Amino acid sequence: MAGMEKEDIQVGGSLTETTSDPLIPVLRITQLDALELDSALEQLLWTQFSHCFQNFHPGLLTPLEPELKALLQLLLWRFTLYPDSTTVGQSLLSLRYHNTLSSSNRYKPLSQRQKLALVLLKVGPRWLHERSHNLRLCLGLTSGGPVSEGYKKTLRNSLTLISGVARLASLVNFLVFLRKGHHPVLAERIIRAQAVFSKPNVTRDITYQYMNRELLWHGFAEFLIFLLPLINTKKLKATIYSIVFGGDRCGVDGAQDKGGAWQECTLCGEWPTMPHKVGCPHVFCYYCIKSHSIANSCITCPKCGAEATQLEPVKIKVFARH
Repeated sequence: MAGMEKEDIQVGGSLTETTSDPLIPVLRITQLDALELDSALEQLLWTQFSHCFQNFHPGLLTPLEPELKALLQLLLWRFTLYPDSTTVGQSLLSLRYHNTLSSSNRYKPLSQRQKLALVLLKVGPRWLHERSHNLRLCLGLTSGGPVSEGYKKTLRNSLTLISGVARLASLVNFLVFLRKGHHPVLAERIIRAQAVFSKPNVTRDITYQYMNRELLWHGFAEFLIFLLPLINTKKLKATIYSIVFGGDRCGVDGAQDKGGAWQECTLCGEWPTMPHKVGCPHVFCYYCIKSHSIANSCITCPKCGAEATQLEPVKIKVFARH
């Protein structure tokens, strides 16, 4: 027994626990959460790195952005996955990578080659995608380049085919992951790296209070999505205004309109363009009221709550001075 207790040996500069069981399945949502945490950490690092150059000339980092992002990912790999066989997101959820090339049922960390291949398969395709246009310029594949048109077309079709096959393979891999629960990323399946628990008897506890709260919220959200389109908010707003302030705004606004010669659209609040009326003293831009009539056949004035009857242009009499 003493010999078994001492089997927590140092592999690749870190202590590996022999108590974790690779045969315990990890929930799919837990593996996806770990990927989301890793992505959020990369975005946070890039944001903080960009803030260091916010007082410099705008666009300073743009020419080297793909290389800088790749460098940050390599630094993350060097200080997280390389020494401990686990990413930051996995460590937060008590996960780590297990080498499935081993025939033993006990935990075995990834080899250095597997770790290097994993980071290259994750960083390399992303960098190539962001630099594809520059690479085509360097290879002379654009129009006017020294390469013949036939060779250009063949190479472009080959690159398009490779990109399509890679995306299709990623999709198929994700569908297989949903079916079997292993390897959510194609790179993990290629190098045979599987996420397992780093501690024994680790489960994802979801309390009844949390589930009830989520169910209530989703039910309430669906009810609002069904109810809100049935409510005439403009008419309701006009009714509430008349109840709170008393009386009808039509007379007051009509007096103001007569004195101010209809200086603002009732909908947009700007000077009315091609002013039109809908049966009440208030004025609308032609495009404002027309777009609202297309979206909703039953239109009411937001100020007085009057239902629109017939759209007609406003006629203003202009008196010339002698």
